[in-house]
Amino acid sequence: MLELTQFIRASFASSVNLNESHIFESDLSLAQIMSQSETLHNSVDLMEAFAKVANQVKRNYGVRVRLPAFPMETRISEVLSVFVAEIERYREADDAPASAVTSSGSIQEVS
Repeated sequence: MLELTQFIRASFASSVNLNESHIFESDLSLAQIMSQSETLHNSVDLMEAFAKVANQVKRNYGVRVRLPAFPMETRISEVLSVFVAEIERYREADDAPASAVTSSGSIQEVS
């Protein structure tokens, strides 16, 4: 799951045009991310950044992620935890596709 977590972190940082280590090591709130990013002008832009990351996860790992709405004071570590929990939930679902993400974050064919 580490590879996938790193992928999510890097994708999100790229989407909001901020330094990954600054976002995650400082455990910024969504409001702080929005105020520091030159590409985010409102909460819709932030929501679109998360949707972009979810689409990249689906395209690269075959996992569909659905995120709930978060208050602006939510820390990015909590959002990342929800991303990972959603992926784990998907992996455990009976209707998982013919390929699934392994615990290392790589794709494995399921027979």
